[in-house]
Amino acid sequence: MVIEGRAWTLDEIRVCIVDDHALVRQGLARVLELEPRIQVVGEAEDGQTAVNLVRQLQPDVVLMDINMPKTDGITASRMINQEFPDIRIIALTVYDDDRVFEVIRAGVSAYILKDVNAEDLIQAIIDVHKGRSIIHPRVTGKLLGEFARLSKQGTNGSCINLLTQREKEVLELIARGQANREIAQRLYISEKTVKNHITSILRKLHVNDRTQAAIYAIKSKMVEL
Repeated sequence: MVIEGRAWTLDEIRVCIVDDHALVRQGLARVLELEPRIQVVGEAEDGQTAVNLVRQLQPDVVLMDINMPKTDGITASRMINQEFPDIRIIALTVYDDDRVFEVIRAGVSAYILKDVNAEDLIQAIIDVHKGRSIIHPRVTGKLLGEFARLSKQGTNGSCINLLTQREKEVLELIARGQANREIAQRLYISEKTVKNHITSILRKLHVNDRTQAAIYAIKSKMVEL
C-alpha cells in the first residue's frame, strides 16, 4: 500500500513498513510520523508484496518483519538486496530468533527486536541510512555462537590475502561499524573512493554486502572486537 502524505524532501528518509499485522504497521507508522526526518511512504503485509512495493517506491529504508505468511522476511530481504543493494533493510522480530545468522546473510543492515523503544528505532533508521550496521545486544550471543561454530569447522581466510592494504584498512573500519563518510575522513580519501574500495572488497570476498564482509573479517580473525 502506497501512503499519500506530505511532499517528500531530499533531506527525508523514505521508509516502508512490512509486517503481517495491521496494528503493528499502524503503530510503527505513528511512531515514525513524529520524526520530521522520516517519512513513511508505504506498507506491506507479506514479503512478496513488500518486494513489489520496493520496486515501485524504491525507499531508503525498509522495516522488515521476519516471520510472515507466504513469502517471509528473510526471502524478501534477500530479493530486495539482490535487486536494490543500496536500500537498507532493518529486520524486526518479536524475539531473539535462532535464525539471526540466516537473516544477516540475507543482506539486512540491522537486526532489532520489536520491543525497541521509539527513540532507539528512529536512531536505528537514521544510522543505517548513513551506512552503519546494528545488531540488537540480546542476539549478539547467538551471533558469536555461530562464529565459534564456524571457527571450529575452520575458516578459509585466503580471500583476505587478495585485498590490497588499503582495502584491508577499509574492511577493518567496516567491521567496526563505521559509515562511508567516517571511513573517508579517517583515511583521508573521498566517499566515492571508499565506495569503489567496498565494491572491490565484496567481489574479492564473494559476499553480497558490507555486513557479510564484516562477518567474514571477524571470522577470519582479521578484526577483533
